Amino acid sequence: MMTARRWLRLAMLAMLAACGASSEDELRHWMTVQQSQTRPKVAPISEPKQFRPETYSQVSVIDPFNHQKLAQALKRDSSQAAANGALIAPELARRKEALESFPLDVMSLVGTLSKTGQPVALVKVENLLYQVRPGNYLGQNYGRVSKITETEVTLREIVQDAVGEWIERTATLQLQERSK
Repeated sequence: MMTARRWLRLAMLAMLAACGASSEDELRHWMTVQQSQTRPKVAPISEPKQFRPETYSQVSVIDPFNHQKLAQALKRDSSQAAANGALIAPELARRKEALESFPLDVMSLVGTLSKTGQPVALVKVENLLYQVRPGNYLGQNYGRVSKITETEVTLREIVQDAVGEWIERTATLQLQERSK
């Protein structure tokens, strides 16, 4: 057992001696040798293409920067904007009706009747019943009632499309079957 302890101590001393301070000279010498032997390989850059200007062959075609062409485009855009404004302007100038504060999806058509020969639709909103005639307004998109039948109310709405222009579209309010 004594010899095993001696061998263990000798092995530990040898390991400690190996971990002792060594000079960095060997490492520095190796680094300089490796650095001097290593040469980077750089591929040569190809010659740039020679620039040859092209002549403008579209001289006979209408100049895209022509002032008259620009003026025509601006005039066309302004007349289109005026037409769009003419579509929405009367709607903005009138007084809103009670059913214009609700979206169409919360309204339900529960029945129709005829008063003095005129069709009347019964529209239910928030547990209140409203009588609607052709010419009345419904919904939040300036929807004007254009036709009332036994099963539906047809509206003409004015909405903005993806470009921001005002367009007309048709919407309907269908008769709702009573759930049990």
